Amino acid sequence: MESKETNILLTFSIIGLLLLGNVGSAVAVKDNLNNNSDFNDSVKCKPVAGSEAKIKNVIVMVPDGCSQSVQTLARWYGGEPLQLDEMVAGTVSTYSADSVITDSSSAATAFATGFKTTNGFVSVGPRNDTLLSIVADPAEEYSPLATVLEGSKLEGRATGLVATSRVTHATPAAFASHVDNRNNESEIMEQMVYEDIDVVFGGGSQYLLPVADGGKRTDGENLTEVLLDRGYQYVDNETEMLALSSGNAWGLFASGHMQPDIDRAEFAPEEPSLSNMTEKAIELLCEDKDGFFLMVEGSQVDWAGHANDPIYEVTDFLAFDEAVKVAVDFARADGHTLVIVFPDHNTGGMTIGSYYDSEYDDTSIEDVVTPLEGMNITAAGVAKKIGEDLSYDNIKSQLKTWWGIDATDDDVTEILELYNNGKDLSLDYAISKVISRNHTVIGWTTNGHCGEDVPLWAFGPDSPAGYMDNTEIAEYIADKLKFDLAETNEHLFVEVGEVLSEDNGDGTLEADEYLLDTTDPENPVLKIGDAELPVNKNLLIKDGVTHELDGIVVYAMTDKVYIPTEALSLV
Repeated sequence: MESKETNILLTFSIIGLLLLGNVGSAVAVKDNLNNNSDFNDSVKCKPVAGSEAKIKNVIVMVPDGCSQSVQTLARWYGGEPLQLDEMVAGTVSTYSADSVITDSSSAATAFATGFKTTNGFVSVGPRNDTLLSIVADPAEEYSPLATVLEGSKLEGRATGLVATSRVTHATPAAFASHVDNRNNESEIMEQMVYEDIDVVFGGGSQYLLPVADGGKRTDGENLTEVLLDRGYQYVDNETEMLALSSGNAWGLFASGHMQPDIDRAEFAPEEPSLSNMTEKAIELLCEDKDGFFLMVEGSQVDWAGHANDPIYEVTDFLAFDEAVKVAVDFARADGHTLVIVFPDHNTGGMTIGSYYDSEYDDTSIEDVVTPLEGMNITAAGVAKKIGEDLSYDNIKSQLKTWWGIDATDDDVTEILELYNNGKDLSLDYAISKVISRNHTVIGWTTNGHCGEDVPLWAFGPDSPAGYMDNTEIAEYIADKLKFDLAETNEHLFVEVGEVLSEDNGDGTLEADEYLLDTTDPENPVLKIGDAELPVNKNLLIKDGVTHELDGIVVYAMTDKVYIPTEALSLV
């Protein structure tokens, strides 16, 4: 049997050949289709014969909080080439409207809408008083910004979101909701439900349910019932998800976030993997003859970086890479699918090589890999196993059992000093920091985000290459799917005050004929004449008839209300 080191050396030889194939190509667009591979036989979608559309489907994939250091570590740890290795295309800038270092919501807003926004905002325009000097021509302050998902939906395509976080978390939220605070997850969930997305898989069921039913909604609404009334199939475990064969579906597999990939077998074996969710989403979405748009996020690479947890980081990234392979296998078989992959930012500043390891020039493969091979769960999982027993013996025992680390008394002392009974760091953060420093060659620069460019990977017809600003990704997708984001914005978000503020002789209404009724502050309703439009929904009720609109009603912080153009003809 070959040694792991031999396999790794072979891996890098293969990677070198792959990369050599890309040398000398300076064009901004490349076509790297290869129709020799078949997509998983369980997916019944087949290429459409004679299709005129060069790009019919787009799959966007985001390993949240990732850098090339993570990719390198994953290759060493896995001992074989990554799917992403053959897709290297360029780099992406990450800064937000108000900071060189972005958060996930503003980053996702950029690549979902084509506009920079303020950190913490979700697909709405930025604050004007905090803009970086480099930000030119910003969107209107707090105004909703149309996304590539919404544009795809208007064009008749099926749409989907997949994440390992709550689906209301920053990245998926930015494709399907419009709020000025990423923490408004009840509001985000309501907008998502009424956006009529065809497939949604991830965590976060607590934001579907009212407090009385064990959820977190304080507006009294049960959005699970809304989904069922709208004809969705609703599943909450892997078995039920795999049994889906057609139609629209929501699958929320955890009340909050899903488990890290490496923890799933120990703590939540009923949850599906990211690759299984991606495969099922593609299977359901590709039934649409007009094509589909799908966003897939490997959400927890970011949290691993925040925690400085090397095994969490590398295993969740490898799980993401498996999901990328699922998407690329489909794209290769289909011939009309563009797969674009990029992180939103780096998190943790992980390095292979540490300030505490001065003998870097003789670092072996074993130095990098061996400490990780004994780790069977995340640091958070180890903290769960430790529980409330913070004795030296218990901490050392759990570290040995679950991480294969022979921790010393000094290690435990450092961990407990950093933890300080929860006053300084959480226990898992303290464990990761001490064990990384004392027992690995992995270094970290922060528990937060970083501001450098990130990798761009791509596969499919007309796939992008070179350096791109994150806003250009949205524009690129819209162009390839043949719609205009500015026109989409004009169609979905008409500011009521602008069109109904005065009677100019053409039938528009006087200002006193519309108002925002906030009698129930958690369920505001826009009233225009005898028509009612509940905020965060795509409904218009008039003369006892409920009409479903092609977009949602959005109330902005500036006390402006935005409605779809379609609503004007109905009122």
